[in-house]
Amino acid sequence: MTRRRGRPAVLWLAAAAGAGFLAGMAAMSASSRLITVRDPPVVEPRSEARAQVVVPAPVPPGPPVIAADPIEELRKRRLQLPVEGLKREDLQDTFSEMRGGDRRHEALDILAPRDTPVLAVDDGTIAKLFLSKPGGITIYQFDPTSSYAYYYAHLSRYADGLKEQAAVARGQVIGYVGTTGNAPPETPHLHFAIFQLTDPKRWWQGTALDPYPLLR
Repeated sequence: MTRRRGRPAVLWLAAAAGAGFLAGMAAMSASSRLITVRDPPVVEPRSEARAQVVVPAPVPPGPPVIAADPIEELRKRRLQLPVEGLKREDLQDTFSEMRGGDRRHEALDILAPRDTPVLAVDDGTIAKLFLSKPGGITIYQFDPTSSYAYYYAHLSRYADGLKEQAAVARGQVIGYVGTTGNAPPETPHLHFAIFQLTDPKRWWQGTALDPYPLLR
């Protein structure tokens, strides 16, 4: 009786062991599949041909820009004479005369009766109305392109209503001949100068140009 009861138990244990082995193998297989899914994708390295940066060939420089001759440019404008009633043949070239022993004049002195109207030589803008010890009552006018400044000095007074930044027209009365500043009291005249402005555009800075060939 004992032997007969023992066989089923042995068979049951064998069956259970077999089932456990199969379950373990299935779990290992599933785990292997999960690990495979979680592996990151393989990224192929870029070839040198793809990574190469193409640099464009340098562009050769063009011809240099040559600035226009300021004297010729202003000569074409045929500037207005700056003193009313003045004739071109009456002008005297005083640009290169020495003043004070070591200083070039760099302007024209135009003799005229006191309070003779002073005229704007070109269209433009009143950049500065300035009172100085050497020039007395003065006007700095910029041309329409702000390339040049016209300087009027030793005035007796400004024209009525003249203001800084005001637009003026060629031939407009902007002041009157006088002897203010260091001008001799008995010699009223207009001190007239032209400057080629530099950057930045400042009314007190520039390269002096001889007005004589421009007004003749």
